[in-house]
Amino acid sequence: MVLNEMTRPLSLAMTEEHEMLLAAVRDFAVREIAPIAAEYDESGEFPIDTVRKMGEMGLMGIEMPEAYGGAGMDTLAHVLTMIEIAKADASHSTILSVNNSLYCNGILWFGTEAQKREWIRPVASGEEIGAYSLTEPMSGSDAGNMASRAVLNEAGTHFIINGRKSWVTSAPFADRIVLFTMTADNPPRSPDGSVSTRPHSNGGKTHGNITAFLIDTRGPGFIRGKTEPKLGIRASATSEIIFEDYACPVENVLGGVGQGFKIAMTVLDAGRIGIAAQALGIAEAAYEAALVYARERQAFGAAIGSYQMIQQKIADMKTRIEAGRALIYQAIIAKERALANGTRYTSEASMAKLFCSEAAAYVTDEALQIHGGMGYSKEMPLERYYRDARITRIYEGTSEIQRLVIARKELGLR
Repeated sequence: MVLNEMTRPLSLAMTEEHEMLLAAVRDFAVREIAPIAAEYDESGEFPIDTVRKMGEMGLMGIEMPEAYGGAGMDTLAHVLTMIEIAKADASHSTILSVNNSLYCNGILWFGTEAQKREWIRPVASGEEIGAYSLTEPMSGSDAGNMASRAVLNEAGTHFIINGRKSWVTSAPFADRIVLFTMTADNPPRSPDGSVSTRPHSNGGKTHGNITAFLIDTRGPGFIRGKTEPKLGIRASATSEIIFEDYACPVENVLGGVGQGFKIAMTVLDAGRIGIAAQALGIAEAAYEAALVYARERQAFGAAIGSYQMIQQKIADMKTRIEAGRALIYQAIIAKERALANGTRYTSEASMAKLFCSEAAAYVTDEALQIHGGMGYSKEMPLERYYRDARITRIYEGTSEIQRLVIARKELGLR
């Protein structure tokens, strides 16, 4: 039997450095984050103090090279960190994920050396907060339906950006943002402002007109809009952002004019591994709480865990968690392989994100059910886990989009 890339056995080894990281992050999460999670969920306040501490630990740029202010570790380190932080509080892990996966990775992979040094270092070190802006009020999964525009000025020195973006995680506190918008009315140009020879269209579709820009939120014309009142991950601030004649220097174009869609999709592959890890962390927290309760709660003269109905739930929850972990590890290996040879790992990332997000929904629901009325009370963390898990099936590509991505790859469709 000849094994192809998908069937070849995969392995993933924990190094001593990973073990040390895991112990440090777990201790920090239990000691610093878990005690304040309910309070910040209730108030919706952004946990800036603990976010700064995560930066001091090197967690806000864990995969970034040390030369750019990061910790210089790998995807496994990021995943281990995400799981432990999410177990304590999903909001903190959301902030962490955006900073690492969506903001820093795009610049590392597509930026010039000057851009990497200027735009990664302060964010990877935790001194500043990064964000990623793709979605608009009428443009979610359909990125080609954007209404925002960037138009090159007559001098050819700046793009003038106008429009409204929505659901931008960390936007109320972000210092820097990777923005995706349309440049349909402009000739293709390179980051230095010269005319680019790269194609500016995508078979007649508008994806080829999307460009990525590096945005300093302290510049004139940048406005923070309405903060969203969310069901879950409430301490992870999310808002609209508005551009009114914002002048972005041409040297802040990321990857070249018209390359935005490619950048956005490549970055989302990495982001989906992070969200899969977040979902797994939420599921683990709910499962561990259910285990404790099933051992301690007495009904009809015995611990409820001694009854087969509860045992079935425990078995199904544990199986989904471990299956999700295996898919995440497969995606990690696929990503590391792709970074080495320039391929993509879209299917592996989508499968991990799809399965883990839906597993989190299942596990949190069953854990709440095991707790009965107490699980429905805000005095217990179960209802927070339940609310937080729900978003993992929506952001960075809905479950429906993940299924389309996976099926199209399998069918050989674009």
